[in-house]
Amino acid sequence: MTVAVETGTWQLDPSASTVALRHRTMWGLVTVKGAFTAISGGGEVSPDGSATGTVTLDAASLDTKHAKRDKHLRSADFFDTDQHPEITFAVRGADRLDADGVRVTGQLTVRGVSRPQELTARLVSADAGGLTLETEFTVDRDQFGMGWNQLGMMRGLTTVTAALRFTRAGS
Repeated sequence: MTVAVETGTWQLDPSASTVALRHRTMWGLVTVKGAFTAISGGGEVSPDGSATGTVTLDAASLDTKHAKRDKHLRSADFFDTDQHPEITFAVRGADRLDADGVRVTGQLTVRGVSRPQELTARLVSADAGGLTLETEFTVDRDQFGMGWNQLGMMRGLTTVTAALRFTRAGS
């Protein structure tokens, strides 16, 4: 990643991290927003600067502040959390783009369907206490078997935003 990031093992700090999504619905008139309340993960930065790791979301922890909608999102129409309780992003590599930009390549798995995913993250802080990466990227939910779309209400891509704080493992 960047020279400011030390080699070694890093652990995600769930209390200082967020993963959220937003999607336009009701024919583009309403934006549904939600956040995952249970996230975990970790990674390793090798001496050559390469990075690998995993971020895991408890799919049932998605909270949109609307209980009926959240129950529907957990159903087989969407995340099917009974059969697929986790969403994972497995980082296969990370390349420095500039002083704070990082291109991250990996595999996103939702509902048991895995697809390659590339995104750009920004290193917003790196100090002795840890490092924080922020990113925003889009996902086509149809590619993950979430094609439910009553009366054509849901169109377009889902936007995922994340702010992930990592600390040295064991610290």
